[in-house]
Amino acid sequence: MVSRWEDTLRQAGCPDADFDARELYRFVTGRDPRFDDGPTPAEAARLDELTARRAAREPLQYILGEWEFMGIPLTVGPGVLCPRPDSEVVCETAIELLAGVPSPAVLDLCAGTGCLGLGVCRFVPGAQVTCVEKSPAALGYLRRNVQGRGVQAVEADAFGYYRQLPANSLDVLISNPPYLTAAEMGALMPETAKEPAMALDGGKDGLAFYRLITEKYRDAVRPGGWLVLEIGCAQAAQVLALGKANGWRNGQCRKDYGGNDRVVFFQK
Repeated sequence: MVSRWEDTLRQAGCPDADFDARELYRFVTGRDPRFDDGPTPAEAARLDELTARRAAREPLQYILGEWEFMGIPLTVGPGVLCPRPDSEVVCETAIELLAGVPSPAVLDLCAGTGCLGLGVCRFVPGAQVTCVEKSPAALGYLRRNVQGRGVQAVEADAFGYYRQLPANSLDVLISNPPYLTAAEMGALMPETAKEPAMALDGGKDGLAFYRLITEKYRDAVRPGGWLVLEIGCAQAAQVLALGKANGWRNGQCRKDYGGNDRVVFFQK
């Protein structure tokens, strides 16, 4: 049923062309292509339009305008990093570490859509979650996503926000900071190149934000509390070393469901 649009996407080099074609079909028609008699002429014209955008390597998430993370529908679009399934293990790690902590205070730094903070809030009863984002464009999505969900959105720069945090005030600091190296920024996939560079660029060696967070945010975490960081798949050793050098203990790495290093976490 979707072969026409799938072929277009495959010829354009889109990864997962079959998945994308099915999602676009569902989005346009509201029906499952596996059990449908086909689109109306108006629906087919709309599918042609959206398929052309995807063939130009616009992220599927931007085209749909919404993406699910940890079972939470999030508004997404140009100007904000797309939530990724790999990040769910970051959120799951924080949730496990907070088990049994009453009304924990959680900070999601470099929050983007707020996916990490919202995931924690959903699965940790009583969690008091603050999401911090610098980008005005991303902040618009963040504010829409947290509305009515008991999470606070704050506009602030991570490189200075630590000065506003009382000592020993957080049970968990969670973050998916920009972590791509300069070389990686120069070799992005076409879809990723359409996402905001501010959410991707971690400086020459990709570690600028890890240096900041492990050093400057340590005082804000209470003794026994945790720092949970998403990392690039080749950064575990370097980030673990930064944490140790800045006085964090019990550093560990966890892989995502694709088998790649994805989370580094420490205890204060």
